[in-house]
Amino acid sequence: MSVDTDLIKLYSPRILALAADISLTDRLQAPMARVKCRAPLCGSAVTVELDVKDNRISRFGQDVKACALGQASAALMAQSIIGRTLPEVEAARDTLKAMLKDGGPPPGSPFPGYDVLEPARDYKNRHASIMLALEATALAMAELDSGRVVERGVVRGPADGGAGGC
Repeated sequence: MSVDTDLIKLYSPRILALAADISLTDRLQAPMARVKCRAPLCGSAVTVELDVKDNRISRFGQDVKACALGQASAALMAQSIIGRTLPEVEAARDTLKAMLKDGGPPPGSPFPGYDVLEPARDYKNRHASIMLALEATALAMAELDSGRVVERGVVRGPADGGAGGC
């Protein structure tokens, strides 16, 4: 396959459509948690704001400044994020990471659709951007779960364990 064909497959019409239609992008008034994660290699950044009620996400907003792949990942997450628990978000994050890094399967229910990002496996420099939304959401939920009020900016890259980006 040529480089042009690989890039066309990577930036498929489905990826571009997802990137153009990210939901839950309104900022929340007085969120219980706000976390910003950035991928230093590419400069992508995602800020998530959320509230949790009965251990489930009850309100969610995100600000996504990322490449089309990071935007598509954030769009997929937003489609299913309301009502999710910390273990569900962590499982989706870990499965997505394994899909990208180890060739594992994409996350399934309750986070369908990540198979569209399988062509990005071969582009390690894109992995951090793809991981940002789930990483930031899991971090915000975990810190709320620990009883802390959260408003934090996080920058983490591969050198300090953030193979995803947060």
